[in-house]
Amino acid sequence: MAKIKFTKTELKKQQDAQKQFKRFLPTLQLKKQQLQMEVRQSTEMLNANLAAQRELVERMTGLLELFGDAGAAAFIADHVKVKSVRKGSSNIAGITIPTFESVEFENIPWDIFDTDWYVDDAIQALRDAVSLKEAYKVLEVQHRLLSAELRTTSQRVNLFEKVKIPECRENIRRIRIMLGDLDTSAVARCKIAKRKSAEAASF
Repeated sequence: MAKIKFTKTELKKQQDAQKQFKRFLPTLQLKKQQLQMEVRQSTEMLNANLAAQRELVERMTGLLELFGDAGAAAFIADHVKVKSVRKGSSNIAGITIPTFESVEFENIPWDIFDTDWYVDDAIQALRDAVSLKEAYKVLEVQHRLLSAELRTTSQRVNLFEKVKIPECRENIRRIRIMLGDLDTSAVARCKIAKRKSAEAASF
């Protein structure tokens, strides 16, 4: 515990500090609750994305089995080239996080009359898988940023609740006791001085 002065000025300083901590604490607690909810939602979105990726892999495996030649996978991969990944940003609980918008693919045509019908489906499935993977990368960053902010906010809430406010309360109690003792001593000294003065005047 930091050293304090047993003065009325210090008492006011500690009282003001306690009021400030108590005023900010509800805001921090609300932010903590919001971040806890956002982190839970972020975890659910990551899990949903992974489930969708697994589903697409199974779908693509089924489509590729329809191909008779070994170059089918290479043909499909050659027709799925990422041109750009579009991202945005959003503000959640006071922090800026990236958001996934879409993946733009290069326009590589193929002869629909010279390929089987499932080639279109396989290429689209791979594009969907790539989009999901890019979205997952952004979701991971979101989760990391939100989790870090939650840890920081939780630490601040604990600091206010368990350290700063109790510390101010204890300092105020100690200062009041000391000031009370000083007042009592001052009154006692005053009475003694008056008695001595009265006794001196009587001689």
